[in-house]
Amino acid sequence: MRRFVYSLLAGLLSGLLMLLTSPAYAHFQLNVNIRIVHVEHVNDGLLMYLRVPTPYVLAQHLGEAQQDGRRKAAPFTYNRIVNEELMHYVDYKALNADSNRLGQMIADGHQLVNDDEILSGTVREVRLYSANQQPPFATLEEAKAAFQEPIASHEDQETFVGDTVTDVVIYYPSDHTVYDYRLSSSLNPGLENQEETANLVLDYFPGGTQVFRATGLLADPVIVSRSAIAAALTFIKEGIVHILKGYDHVLFVICLVIGATTAVTLLWRVTGFTLGHSVTLTLGFFGWVPAAPWFIPAIETGIALSIIYAAVIAVAKVESKSTFLVTAVIGLLHGLGFSFVLQEILQVNAPNIWQSLLAFNVGVEIGQLAIVVLIWPILLFLSKTLPALAIPIRWTIAIPCILLAALWTGERLVMVWNAL
Repeated sequence: MRRFVYSLLAGLLSGLLMLLTSPAYAHFQLNVNIRIVHVEHVNDGLLMYLRVPTPYVLAQHLGEAQQDGRRKAAPFTYNRIVNEELMHYVDYKALNADSNRLGQMIADGHQLVNDDEILSGTVREVRLYSANQQPPFATLEEAKAAFQEPIASHEDQETFVGDTVTDVVIYYPSDHTVYDYRLSSSLNPGLENQEETANLVLDYFPGGTQVFRATGLLADPVIVSRSAIAAALTFIKEGIVHILKGYDHVLFVICLVIGATTAVTLLWRVTGFTLGHSVTLTLGFFGWVPAAPWFIPAIETGIALSIIYAAVIAVAKVESKSTFLVTAVIGLLHGLGFSFVLQEILQVNAPNIWQSLLAFNVGVEIGQLAIVVLIWPILLFLSKTLPALAIPIRWTIAIPCILLAALWTGERLVMVWNAL
């Protein structure tokens, strides 16, 4: 039994130390890829208004051929060496001459399947925008309005392909009413962080709207239906995934658990944390917080410090009612972290906003409870069968958490300083 326990502790220690090689900023990645899909049901089929990062389409065509010892430029691009690095720019002249070809590449890279029948799409309109010029696209009305503006040539501008998005309208004719369908994509450009792509699918049918959420390349289809429960489940799933991938949140919950010696204490701590982050998840999402550049890294610094606090009180065996209030305050910090992520994937004026917000928060709670349910019974069993190991177990888990959180704190304080 002792050998088993020591093996378990060694595994926990190794797992925590592995996080040292992982990104410290789980909430604020640069250049987040977002794909937005609006699907409108019309009398004779479906109209899709799609915004996709342009590299998603063009990167697959890079390196397919060589020209003068260099990669041949992908369609609608030209290459230039800048600081010994091959850079890709938008060829606006080629784009203006044949923009429908780019639209068809996007249409070919997305599949709609209804009743096991692949719907064939026809491109109606294509627009390419640099990231700082893209019009709003959060609602169907905004998507339609984006195609009403005159098309600018921009032939005298130099724009990195990676800084652009492409909007396209695709018409899918159907001789019957489409109640549900599967949306997937075959685009796999091999870009860094492409698996983190945020996909938002909004389906507008007579009498209602449902919003669906998925992460990644959409190789696995999103099943779109008129079910509010099915739509909410996609946000619940994302909430679960987010907290489990947010190492700072995971470590904080782990420290809360190892510091609780009774079920009552654990309940108070988890409840305080839950109430705190539920409040600020909503406040932060709606923008009722400071917008200064230092605010986000300051919140991230606070989250890292909260891990150190939770680890210290765990090994110090602090048991008091004030712990509930402290964890509630700390929950406020973590809730802001959750809200910043949600802001990246869902706009405030998107349809069914409260349904999506609530479902995401439920997912966060499920993920949090999963951590508690996984760890607490093990600790309880070990404390009953091998009470002499209770303190070593706490220290074995707490010390790596403190070291890692201290590293994150230093990194994030630098970001705060730079923002100031």
